[in-house]
Amino acid sequence: MSNIPDTGRNTRVTIRLVILQILAVSLLLTLGGRLWYLQIRNGQEYDQKAASNHIQQVVTPAVRGAILDDRGVPLADNETRLVVSASRTDLLKQADDGKAVLTRLAGVLGMDTQEVLDKVRLCDARTPKPCWNGSPYQPIPITDDATTQQALQIMERREDFPGITAEPTAVRRYPAPDKANTAQVLGYLSPVTDAELTASEKTSTPLLRSDQIGRSGLESTYDAQLRGKAGVTNYEVDNLGRVIGKAGDTPATPGDTLVTSIDAKVQAVTEKQLDNAMKEARKTFDTITGENYKADSGAAVVMDNHTGQVIAMASEPTYDPNAWVGGISAKDYKQLTEKSSNYPLLNRAIQGQSAPGSTFKVVSTSAAVNAGYPMDGGYPCTSSMTIGSQLFKNFEGESFGDISLGRALEVSCDTVFYGIAYKEWLKDGGTDPKHPKDFFYKTAHQFGLGAKTGVDLPGEVTGRVPDREWKQQYYDANKDYWCKVKKTAKKSDQSLATNIARENCTDGYVLRAGDSVNYAIGQGDTLVTPIQMARIYAALGNGGTLYQPTIGKAVVSPDGKTVTPIKPKVVGKLPDNAQTIKDIDKATAGVVTDGTANWKFLNWPQDKITLHAKTGTAEVSGKQTTSWLTTYTKDYTIVMTISQAGTGSGGAGTAVRRIYEAMYGIQKDGTQIDPKNGIMPKPVTALPKISADGAVVQAAYTGPGTVLTAGDGPQPAGYTGPALAALTPTSTERLLYGRKSWT
Repeated sequence: MSNIPDTGRNTRVTIRLVILQILAVSLLLTLGGRLWYLQIRNGQEYDQKAASNHIQQVVTPAVRGAILDDRGVPLADNETRLVVSASRTDLLKQADDGKAVLTRLAGVLGMDTQEVLDKVRLCDARTPKPCWNGSPYQPIPITDDATTQQALQIMERREDFPGITAEPTAVRRYPAPDKANTAQVLGYLSPVTDAELTASEKTSTPLLRSDQIGRSGLESTYDAQLRGKAGVTNYEVDNLGRVIGKAGDTPATPGDTLVTSIDAKVQAVTEKQLDNAMKEARKTFDTITGENYKADSGAAVVMDNHTGQVIAMASEPTYDPNAWVGGISAKDYKQLTEKSSNYPLLNRAIQGQSAPGSTFKVVSTSAAVNAGYPMDGGYPCTSSMTIGSQLFKNFEGESFGDISLGRALEVSCDTVFYGIAYKEWLKDGGTDPKHPKDFFYKTAHQFGLGAKTGVDLPGEVTGRVPDREWKQQYYDANKDYWCKVKKTAKKSDQSLATNIARENCTDGYVLRAGDSVNYAIGQGDTLVTPIQMARIYAALGNGGTLYQPTIGKAVVSPDGKTVTPIKPKVVGKLPDNAQTIKDIDKATAGVVTDGTANWKFLNWPQDKITLHAKTGTAEVSGKQTTSWLTTYTKDYTIVMTISQAGTGSGGAGTAVRRIYEAMYGIQKDGTQIDPKNGIMPKPVTALPKISADGAVVQAAYTGPGTVLTAGDGPQPAGYTGPALAALTPTSTERLLYGRKSWT
């Protein structure tokens, strides 16, 4: 037996074996540690996750809360529609995955078979619409417009339609009571987006894929309260996804009801009168342009002076919010958003900006008094005024001699305000100011201009006060452009735009004399919104208090037991003492009796209902003049403006008068007053009552058109009409009172 020499191979094998053993032991230790972590330390967590893999949720949408007017009339509610739905779980139990059932269903519904088949398939990156992007365990709606006969065919032949249901479902509705459209105030709904779903996950009210949320108007502002909370039913499923049992459910909670300060009848009158005013303006010849006025858009606001609550808000052009229910068609969406429609989705009461014209002169009057000019002083009202090389004319070349500030308001004398504004500009240092007091600009800010009012609607704009700060910002933003034009334009180019660019390149940040005098009469770069002007004139009407405008009045729980009022909020005071406000009141009343609005308010019962007004005719470059009429009584403020409609009184005077006549019960173009014929001779303060079953009882009302012709519930307090038991119920009363008879 011979000895085998050691070649080194055995040593290498031994080392490799040791390494493999170490690796094997390490892997076993790692695996064991991981198993301990999963089964011992985090075992309970993974047990719960494993259990949840066998639970699937089906969501029951909550019924959205109603939006009511101040008396309880629904402005937005829900109507019952027959919705036919298909259960994928039941269809997949069929031998052909339910294709035969869906084909029969298409025949009953009068739909294309492929369309029905497409609706129940699940959406993914490769599947075009229509498809279902919700839970596969959720009933999939096929149509929300089934007839009663179609629903009966399905339900009476259940053996032919396994997995198909036909059930009444609440769908949003905008009933337009008294033809009060209220579109821009109410807004509309649309499906939730993926981004919104993700963003809501960490909130107290996470969204569901089936949710419809408010996109504009009150539907958006109060979406969280109106939406309610969806119900969830948990189903046990096997590893193939088949339902094997029920694991409990949480019922849906209806949304709260929003009571608003909008009065449906006043809203209807306001919308009608704004529309009438625009139609009449289009029949009127404009002597400046040589064609009829275009009257292409407008807005009106009716406000309670003592609360800031909005009673009516109209905007033209408008649209039907029901177009969004169930998903808006491509055709309708294009019509609402294209330029030729003039953008009816805009709420011009809060988003429409224009120069205010002479309605701004109440601000300038206040500024003049605060700067030391007495209200009863003598100020020259000449036909024109020259500043530098520029001639500034009075409207239509009128001249009234030396007059007071009050009389200047009455007759809307431009040159009085030109003169005072020019003197203040000189006092402030002209083009080289040191410590300017800027009374005219400061006062505008104190009146709330240049900032949002805070009205409870989304999308409000600020308007603009063109003070020194704004001039500097505007210069910084446009300097490069102006200087480029100055550098590249030929010397022979003497167009207005080019000359302005040349001048502004050098000192466009300077507040010039022309800026100040134009600003004093509501022209130049000044921009306001109708809601801003309504708040200003409401403050004059209540003695000087600026309120934050509101439309929401109270949020009421579904059972009516919890009422959360939305209280009026004071946000400031006018910079005027009581005497100045009294003087402005006297002057604006004189506008009606002996001023620029007199011809539209002849025979107005001024001794019984004192009406105050200020007219405005704002010039707009490249367009016809904008009509403004701002008015107030001791109770209400009404502001109306119409783009390209001429003078303030000419464009809006008749319409505003008709709204007041309807509210107070005043004889048309006469002096007789019968409060019983008035829609709202006094502001409504009581809230409508909501019973435990959700039925709404209107607040008392005895004005025209509300002699109750029918009803279904307890007789309203204060009702003085005919015996209700003898009357036939109407659908409106059934909706409001919830019963079939009065007795």
